[in-house]
Amino acid sequence: MNSENIQSLPLLPVKNTVLFPSVMLPFKVGRQASLAAVEAVLAGEEKEIVVLAQRDASIEEPRQGDLYPIGTKGVIKRLVRSEGAVDIVVLGTERVAVELVEHAGPYLRVSFRNYPVPDEANPEEEALHREIIELASKALSLAQPQVPAELARMLATAESPLRLVYGLASLFGMELEKEQALLEAATRADALRLMHAYLTHEVQVLELRSKIASQAQSEMSKEQREYILRQQLRAIQEELGQKNPEQAEAGQLRERLEKANLPEDVRKEAERELSRMERLPAGAPDYHVIRTYLDYVLELPWLVSSDSVVDIPTARQVLDEDHYGLKEVKERILEHLGVLKLNPKAKAPILCFVGPPGVGKTSLGQSIARSLSRKFERMSLGGMHDEAELRGHRRTYIGAMPGRLLQAIRRAAVNNPVLMLDEVDKLGRDFRGDPAAALLEVLDPEQNKTFRDNYLDLPFDLSKVFFLTTANTLDTIPRPLLDRMEILRLPGYSEEEKIEIARRYQVPRQLAEAGLTPEQCVLPDETLRRVISRYTREAGVRQLERSIGTLVRKVALRFAEGKTEPVTVEVKDLPDMLGPERHSPEQARNKLPAGVATGLAWTEAGGDVLYIEATLLPGGRDLTITGQLGEVMQESARAAQSYVWSHADELGIDRTLFRRNGVHVHVPAGAVPKDGPSAGITMAAALASLYSRRPARADLAMTGEITLTGLVLPVGGIKEKVLAARRAGLKRVILPKENQKDLRDLPDQVRNEMEFIFAETIEDVLAAALPEAAEGQFALPKAS
Repeated sequence: MNSENIQSLPLLPVKNTVLFPSVMLPFKVGRQASLAAVEAVLAGEEKEIVVLAQRDASIEEPRQGDLYPIGTKGVIKRLVRSEGAVDIVVLGTERVAVELVEHAGPYLRVSFRNYPVPDEANPEEEALHREIIELASKALSLAQPQVPAELARMLATAESPLRLVYGLASLFGMELEKEQALLEAATRADALRLMHAYLTHEVQVLELRSKIASQAQSEMSKEQREYILRQQLRAIQEELGQKNPEQAEAGQLRERLEKANLPEDVRKEAERELSRMERLPAGAPDYHVIRTYLDYVLELPWLVSSDSVVDIPTARQVLDEDHYGLKEVKERILEHLGVLKLNPKAKAPILCFVGPPGVGKTSLGQSIARSLSRKFERMSLGGMHDEAELRGHRRTYIGAMPGRLLQAIRRAAVNNPVLMLDEVDKLGRDFRGDPAAALLEVLDPEQNKTFRDNYLDLPFDLSKVFFLTTANTLDTIPRPLLDRMEILRLPGYSEEEKIEIARRYQVPRQLAEAGLTPEQCVLPDETLRRVISRYTREAGVRQLERSIGTLVRKVALRFAEGKTEPVTVEVKDLPDMLGPERHSPEQARNKLPAGVATGLAWTEAGGDVLYIEATLLPGGRDLTITGQLGEVMQESARAAQSYVWSHADELGIDRTLFRRNGVHVHVPAGAVPKDGPSAGITMAAALASLYSRRPARADLAMTGEITLTGLVLPVGGIKEKVLAARRAGLKRVILPKENQKDLRDLPDQVRNEMEFIFAETIEDVLAAALPEAAEGQFALPKAS
């Protein structure tokens, strides 16, 4: 083809469609380059433009490679302007082949040559033509039973096979790739074959749709027929004097209602609902709603109680058998049981067990139920956000059911079980309500005797339920809810207590699960001690039991492989069986430099030792605090510095150090958030040591809150902190004077091993913590 046959026109790239010759299509033009091309066409007399389809509709500024090489030349027949866009109607005239696409100012211009389809008639084309007309008629009738007259006339009078194919392609809305393949067909026969294949597939799909629709219609007709037959069967049964299934079901419910032991107001409501159900047809939606409602009403233990026998010696024995230690907690539980024995009608107490994970909070509830001979039910509240999970949903909702409280009572089958509400500190709150607010009524003995579930809407007496709750911390529990519960704290276990728990409970349990006898697998105390100190670091004993289970399974594998001799797990075997030691022992630093003091902290996993470090910044200013400290701990550091500065003369410190130097206080580990007032005296000791250049004692730890006037205030978590100091090898501990009473919570062995110094003022603390003080400074008599 020579260059004289090459033509050039503005280009209109289009998305997701193809313009065919002899077909008129509307386009909405909005891109700036396309608008400029349309304006350029309208400025000429012929109004001709080339339309090319884009390969990727997401491209806003296409280049030649983004466009198909075969397109259609057309004539703009109509134009309507709107804000920011132009609506045009283009009539395709000829198929063209693109030679070059280039920018012509603000729009694209295309060089092309005409690319007509060869006109070579043959018998195959005629056969395909007739077959396409038949398939198109069938597809149109399936898609739209009433085919418009214009379409029927177009199919009947279509003389040009190619024109028919192009018209059908636009009518059926083929995929872009299929439309482009049709436009690029080299011959009429190829185009007819493509359309024939597409129409054949389309007819199959439409026939399948029609079949599915007719099946659905026949199913509806079947249901209508079955309804009529049921009505006829009911009439026949009535004539024969027989009960229909609905009447038999209602009769069974009425019989159960007569036998049930229900309060009078509940019975009246149940009879009213049953009478309403008897008047409804079985197919009515309310029929099944009432049926389920009455089932729940009849299954709840409204007046059924278990025979609770309160035997204090038995209860004490059960608690001692199931749990080692926890002496104070057991005594508090027995006190409540003693009241219930003397006054069976007394309101059941509501106890809240608070402590770290794994100290036995949930198992304590099971022991209480066993000692009282009551049913035990546990309900986890962790992550609960919806108030309706506790109170239930109203019956107007589809799928409504009672709340989990009454479902637990229903499972227990008595109205006085021991009901444990686990993880009460992890309740959520969102737009669906506040479950903690719903618990205010449940855990109030003055209100819960008439508890109304949203589903039942009948008063149920919860006052006989022995409620127990558990929590890891009290910080997240709302104050009104906390006020309704009696708090029993379960502190962490000491190393000796853990060894005893492992020997009494965990080792026998793991041996039984592994199918071993105590003679086949022996775990000495030294092995257990090393597992506790190097492989577990917790206040409870869950990780300890998992580690013991691993050891026992390793031994069981040896016996399963044919070993017959007993196995004693020694300390040297632990690295091979449990892997490398996971925790380094909390050993005290042998020597502390000036500016470092040893503090004690409470965590949810028990106690921990903190080394507070301070250093001078020559030429610096102010106080720098690092180590992820909370606001309270930062304020303690500032109060400690203010105290040391204001008492510099008494402490033998040069005042110019404060003006000429800044101070940096750091509390390792920096990745662990820390807060609380109990590090106040440790901060003061570290700063006094820094400014006076006298190192603190390395064998001593301390805890207590500080005031600006130098007083030492009491703090919590004394047992956990002292046990942490003991684990680290620290034998002397400074405590606030008012915490002396808390030493009774410590095991006797710990109290005998440790030396305690009770401080009322910072002077007392510094006298004990800075042993290299000048004679006469910080004088304090030791108290043990």
